[in-house]
Amino acid sequence: MSLNDYLLVSASPKVRKFARELGVDINKVSGSESRGRVTEEDVKSFVLKKSNQNKNEVQLKENEKIEIEYSHTEFGEVEIKDIPRVKKLSSKYLMNSWSNIPHVTNHDEADITEMEEFRSSLKDIYTGEKKKITPLAFIVKALTASLKKFPNFNSSIDEIEKGKMTLKKYYHIGIAVDTPHGLMVPKLRNADDKKISFIGNELKKLSNQCRNLKIEKKELFGGSMTITSLGGIGGSFFTPIINFPEVAILGVGKSEKKQVFKDGKFVTRVMLPLSLSYDHRIIDGAEAARFNNDLKENLGKNFAYKLAF
Repeated sequence: MSLNDYLLVSASPKVRKFARELGVDINKVSGSESRGRVTEEDVKSFVLKKSNQNKNEVQLKENEKIEIEYSHTEFGEVEIKDIPRVKKLSSKYLMNSWSNIPHVTNHDEADITEMEEFRSSLKDIYTGEKKKITPLAFIVKALTASLKKFPNFNSSIDEIEKGKMTLKKYYHIGIAVDTPHGLMVPKLRNADDKKISFIGNELKKLSNQCRNLKIEKKELFGGSMTITSLGGIGGSFFTPIINFPEVAILGVGKSEKKQVFKDGKFVTRVMLPLSLSYDHRIIDGAEAARFNNDLKENLGKNFAYKLAF
């Protein structure tokens, strides 16, 4: 600060000394007396204001509650409802995942034309009627095969033994189920040992148990990786939140027919949007891309489905 700047500030030597002792730049203090002259009270008020400002910043960093300035009722009619119990319980897990896991999402599309043709051709061997198996059952089987090839995706960071990770030798696939009570994620156990037809029936059973609140609490834990599908509703790509303590989650959108350049010409293919979110502490971008490529290959092999029955 130059001498001219120093003289621009109107304050007595006593006040200047007081400000220096408190570590306050007197040039930043607004004077309350005539012609902006700064007093000791002005310095004290400046320090108090700064202290409160720093305190508020700390509270915000610690995710303290932020109160809105106006009531919603001041702007019109409102209705107060209880948050569903399932959503209350799941919210803390979602907040924990979003706050503590460095998420990255890889978006891609899988060509499932042959898969859909094969699925549509399935018939009951006894009645001859068309067999209804959802695409999700095929996706479960394809995902399980990729998990075997990429074990890092079937792991969890060990929160007790720091610097270590737990590699799971089982394949329990979490399935996000939309219920009137909120989102629930039961586990389809040992998916690697189950045929696609059995997986289809198991998915129906788990969904009904969740919607009727008949699922046991333990069945919502102990998963390898989760699939969350919006295919039955609509939409393409999104950014699913990892289901802690897992390290990855697969988001599936609604498939649609598209013109794709294949073998030197444009052809109509059925494309499935995939959104793979992963924990960047365990999985890097190159590994995630390879995983997606392997998953797409599993979803695109017609003969793999026949072998799965």
